[in-house]
Amino acid sequence: MRVKNMPVITKIAVQKKNQSRYNIFLDHVYAFAVDEDILIKYQLTKGKELSEQDLTRVQHEDEIRKAYHSAIQFLSYRMRSALEIRAHLQKKEWPDSIIDVVLQELTIQKYIDDLEFAKAYVRTYANSGKKGPLVLRRELANKGVPEIKINEALAEYNKEKQVADAIRLGNKYAAQNKKLSERMLKQKLEYTLSTKGFPPEIILAAMDGINYEKDESLEWETLKAEAEKMKRRYKKYTGYEYRRRMQQALFRKGFTIELINRFMDEDAEEG
Repeated sequence: MRVKNMPVITKIAVQKKNQSRYNIFLDHVYAFAVDEDILIKYQLTKGKELSEQDLTRVQHEDEIRKAYHSAIQFLSYRMRSALEIRAHLQKKEWPDSIIDVVLQELTIQKYIDDLEFAKAYVRTYANSGKKGPLVLRRELANKGVPEIKINEALAEYNKEKQVADAIRLGNKYAAQNKKLSERMLKQKLEYTLSTKGFPPEIILAAMDGINYEKDESLEWETLKAEAEKMKRRYKKYTGYEYRRRMQQALFRKGFTIELINRFMDEDAEEG
């Protein structure tokens, strides 16, 4: 016997823009839309009566499916950590109760695996040589990967490879900054490798393999090029004040006192 006033499905229509979703009409009025799998699971057919409990259950599960598809689309670009997916769904304003169900389903289906995600992340950036282990550790932690899984992932990035990557990065930087003095280049190399996430012991080992040292003639030519710029800057000064300012400026650039004084003496003789 039919329960009084229980709504009846009077029409089911596939959506034009999404062939896997169906619009459900109750008593000739549009009521809600569901995914095809929900339609099949709950045997939603024309003429079927739906109780309040039925409506609540169907619509709640459809919300889960929509959140699930949103997560799958987010994952389609690259692997994600569980925290990244949670943040993405929260941004879409899905409640935590639905997000928890989605994350559980994604984990069961192996779409989420923080260890595999961490390993892939380390391989990607370690192979490119753009990030050292300290940066990788910090970034993985920020993505919500547990420390024990970070340690396991980073175990594949051994010290020998870290040194090789640091040397490669260092030589590239040195080649791009030939105009720097040797001392300044060394300082900037160490700073750059540090910001890339290489620990001190790796940087120390790598410096032996980086071609940053200059012979005296090259350092002399580098100093003269810098000194000519300084001369234009301090041309309004004379005598002791001019010499003092030139010496300080060139020393800050990393040149030795011996080379600086040599230039100042030669420059004075030419003047």
